[in-house]
Amino acid sequence: MEKIYVFFATGFEDIEALGIIDVCRRAALPVVTVSITGEKAVLSSHHVPIVADALFEDIDFSDAALIFLPGGMPGASNLFAHEGLRKVILAQYEAGKPLGAICAAPFVYGKLGLLRGKKATCYPGFENDLLDATPTGELVVHDGQFFLGKGPAAVLRLGYTIVEHFCGKAKADEVCAGMLYPDAINAGLA
Repeated sequence: MEKIYVFFATGFEDIEALGIIDVCRRAALPVVTVSITGEKAVLSSHHVPIVADALFEDIDFSDAALIFLPGGMPGASNLFAHEGLRKVILAQYEAGKPLGAICAAPFVYGKLGLLRGKKATCYPGFENDLLDATPTGELVVHDGQFFLGKGPAAVLRLGYTIVEHFCGKAKADEVCAGMLYPDAINAGLA
């Protein structure tokens, strides 16, 4: 069965990684968290040690349904600096399979030249790194094989968008309702 791989680098944004993991696992999607640091415990941008399921060097990513990169700094820069991860991303792209990122992390795809001609979103200030993409400023953008979120506030909507892609709208709506997201919207909180 194909898996969603979420990558942890030192300085990754906690909520952006864990929120996507949470939403996807609620939909029973197989999610594997991967450390690129050589250690399973990775320090987040808010100095919280979070333990990954696996180390990068122990995984064969040929079964990737989705590669997901959380933002945060220097997390996103550390993701881009990892040569092995760049190769995995390029293989996923060339296979026409989904790639996701949020906050600062879409710049990884931009700097690799993968967003040319695509609509994209990212944390304000990283638009110039999207290289030949059309930054929309929207909270969530799904264009072709890319699932992108603007920042921490986009986590739930981006998660539901990913669930809808893999499981259908009914499942996404079920997960959304179970998390009381419609209540938050109606109360003006989301």
